[in-house]
Amino acid sequence: MTPPIDRLRTIVAKLRAPDGCPWDREQTHESLKPHLLEECYELIDAIDARDDKELKEELGDILLQVVLHSQVAAEEGCFTLDDVAEVVSDKLVHRHPHVFGENHLANSEAVLQQWDKIKQAEKQERKSALDGVPKALPALARAQKIQTKASRAGFDWNIAEDAFLKVREELQEVESASEESVAEEVGDLLFAVVNFARKKKLDAEQLLNRATVKFAKRFQTIEQLAKDRSLDFASLSLEEMDVLWNEVKGR
Repeated sequence: MTPPIDRLRTIVAKLRAPDGCPWDREQTHESLKPHLLEECYELIDAIDARDDKELKEELGDILLQVVLHSQVAAEEGCFTLDDVAEVVSDKLVHRHPHVFGENHLANSEAVLQQWDKIKQAEKQERKSALDGVPKALPALARAQKIQTKASRAGFDWNIAEDAFLKVREELQEVESASEESVAEEVGDLLFAVVNFARKKKLDAEQLLNRATVKFAKRFQTIEQLAKDRSLDFASLSLEEMDVLWNEVKGR
């Protein structure tokens, strides 16, 4: 019986063949970027929903993107799917000497520190401790990644309370900012809030997503509440909307 991964590779190659699918044949690494990003977000949704069936399907969609990119590269004579698997296997073994070698590590923090040292040795072309953070990351995630790298280089607050004091300082600067400087000060405030979240071992990107979902659900609920009471939501004053909002929040 053909291994499933080989079956998938054969199917993708057929889709990209001259007599294959016109859409698949047109795709390039560049054109596939938005699809890969969308699939990653759909995978995260499936994880958050704790839906194993959906998770399996979304992992398959991510795998398809990997196989597609590898097929494009193979057609260009660059590398194959096997090369991709070989590279990541070698990387995992090399960066886990505490598993595949004799070096014992006590905890996850020690593993991360060792990982960074090994990675730095591998990427000697990088000049800064902050190099290697993807520019395409969402802003909050990129800020937290930058802060984490700076922390591992020794540049960090000692405790979360110190980071919170910085949040208060930045908030005061926003309050006193001019029209010309308010945008920059708000950016500094957001960065400080992300830093506080990091010190509390929280993921700022996930926190904002959860807060956004919570707001959206409550908003949709007050819309429905107004409809159930034969109220024209759009014509309600802010004060009247607040009454509905507080009612829903109190539930």
